Amino acid sequence: MAGESPGMTERKKEPAGTAQPSPEASEPTGIPERPGGLPDRSPETPEQPAKAPEWAREAGKQPAAAAERPAGAPAQPPTAPGRPAEAPARPEETRKPSVETPEQPAQAPAQPEEAPKQRAENPERPADAPAQPSADAPAPLDLLAQLTNRPAPPPTAARTVARRLKIWAPLVLLLAVLLGTVQLLRPLPDPEFVVTGSPYTFTGDAFAMPWPGEGQAAAEVVGVGSLGTYGERKPVPTASVAKVMTAYVILKDHPLKAGEEGDRIAIDATAAKEAGAEEESRVDVSEGQSYTQFQMLQMLLIPSGNNIARQLARWDAGSEDAFVKKMKEAAAELGMDDTTYTDPSGLDASTVSTAVDQVKLAREVMKNDVLRKIVKMPNADIPGLPGRIYNNNDDLLVSNPGGLGIKTGSSGPAGGALMWAAKRTIDGKEQLIVGATMAQRQAGSNDANAHLKVAKDRSYKMIKAVQDALVPATVVRKGDVVGHVDDGLGGRTPVVATRDLRAVGWGGLKAKLELTDGGKLIPHAARAGTEVGALTVGTGPGRAQVPVALQKDMAAPGAGAKLTRLG
Repeated sequence: MAGESPGMTERKKEPAGTAQPSPEASEPTGIPERPGGLPDRSPETPEQPAKAPEWAREAGKQPAAAAERPAGAPAQPPTAPGRPAEAPARPEETRKPSVETPEQPAQAPAQPEEAPKQRAENPERPADAPAQPSADAPAPLDLLAQLTNRPAPPPTAARTVARRLKIWAPLVLLLAVLLGTVQLLRPLPDPEFVVTGSPYTFTGDAFAMPWPGEGQAAAEVVGVGSLGTYGERKPVPTASVAKVMTAYVILKDHPLKAGEEGDRIAIDATAAKEAGAEEESRVDVSEGQSYTQFQMLQMLLIPSGNNIARQLARWDAGSEDAFVKKMKEAAAELGMDDTTYTDPSGLDASTVSTAVDQVKLAREVMKNDVLRKIVKMPNADIPGLPGRIYNNNDDLLVSNPGGLGIKTGSSGPAGGALMWAAKRTIDGKEQLIVGATMAQRQAGSNDANAHLKVAKDRSYKMIKAVQDALVPATVVRKGDVVGHVDDGLGGRTPVVATRDLRAVGWGGLKAKLELTDGGKLIPHAARAGTEVGALTVGTGPGRAQVPVALQKDMAAPGAGAKLTRLG
């Protein structure tokens, strides 16, 4: 074989097992066995471990594979060129030197690490067969990873920024796309009206109310505005003005339509007994009589019968205390924060209120057609009563054609009090005026009726002054820009009045204008001239209004406005 040494070629020609032992056979030589076969072992010779070559101990390390090779098997040729054929070393613990072991060269040439491993693992592999990978060799993928896993360059600020951009840029882009899609698909905000310009101020001298010189008072034109207040706003006794709340609660619990009489109510013994009380206002009724609900309300509000107020309370709530609780609840609902009711008639001095609170009640009462009909009656004839009943403010109603009455009250603690209402018709529309005058007194007198007369006289002056001060005016002319439609995304489209708007007021009054949708949704897009709402001035029965239309085309919000929308 090419590459073998001459010594090794000659020894291969001798038959296995006939080699002559060398003189040093009895001594361990430390020389690896020949590749030609396993040496004979003499039973007389004690086993001595043979030392394997250095290259075999370090690289082969597989004595088990060599030990399993049968005796006489041909030695595996070396795979490395220029190397003598050497058999892999046997494990030291299994090798037994024999006297018949042929003489070995003093020192074997160095062998590569791969050859002993291959021969030990596969001793029968042909010489020209490819080498088998060692178990200790790295797997191909691990080797590839080792070759390609270059260490990262040292970190720098630029590399850090670049790495972060690579990580976050796609996420930010995806988030921007999602946010833009959401913005485009979000429902549009509802358009809203915005009034522009200053309120209209009525011309002429500023109105000056002839307030009473004492007590307290308040007045307003319903739906137009407050006329102001007078005096300290503190609760004072109401006297029989409290009966207005009693009537209000009765009709709230037992409503009547115009022309209806309602249920019949039987007079009990208590009401009949109280009819004889001379120290208070009362109506002469007898036990066992019955009157309709409408008739009982007449007896309550026209002659101001205290016994009728208590009878109605018991009929409605079962007891006077339970009814008073209802009165307090109704006052709270109307925002009468400075009012306290302790009895249904107002005779108790602990039933107190303010002029401002009583104006709130007057405004509500005049919405009821039944009450409005009763309170303006100067007198009434009711079957079963001994005679006609008269209103305590009949003189005021007769002297002022626009007077609508409501209710008087008088007592020592309360003085004279009056809840009043009047009207004036302007441009074919009725303007309602309500007010309250409280704690009025006749100087040097203890007569409750004298106090009441003072209250009525001072109230009449106020009523007449307001009626005379009311004037109409054109607050907006056709074609005036009165505001705009705000689409909620920055778009504004002007709106104009489609005709003149006239309102009622008094000198110095600032008319507050308001744009409303008229109960319809404001469109997101429309052509010029489209009516989109109404311009109003005032509230309630005193309100005036005209339609408004777009001055120019109103376009729907574009993509840019949608994308930049906040909130």
